[in-house]
Amino acid sequence: MVVETKKIMDPKIKVTATCVRVPVFVGHSESINLEFEKELSAQQAQDILREAPGVMLVDKREDGGYVTPVECAGDSATYVSRVREDPTVENGLALWCVSDNLRKGAALNAVQIAELLGRRHLKKG
Repeated sequence: MVVETKKIMDPKIKVTATCVRVPVFVGHSESINLEFEKELSAQQAQDILREAPGVMLVDKREDGGYVTPVECAGDSATYVSRVREDPTVENGLALWCVSDNLRKGAALNAVQIAELLGRRHLKKG
């Protein structure tokens, strides 16, 4: 995860991760802590995520108000929940993210990246 993030985003990005294998049929789950250069409130982040293509924001402040790997199985979206400000770092946010790794993390992701690159870099004849 660390190597791939640096390769895709920026070699200078600071990333730390711990991979934990758990007995789920399908899916990836991540508890993510982010630190930004400028302040970004949880509400602003939710507004951005709500409009992001391929992202489903499910962030209810109640029991069961977040998505689990079981609930995202068979879906191509990346689900984000529990967006909150992280008081342990300046300009920090914490969030919960799940996706079906067989759909989003494998072939579909490669196809979507190719489509995006095609739209951005190929001229229409």
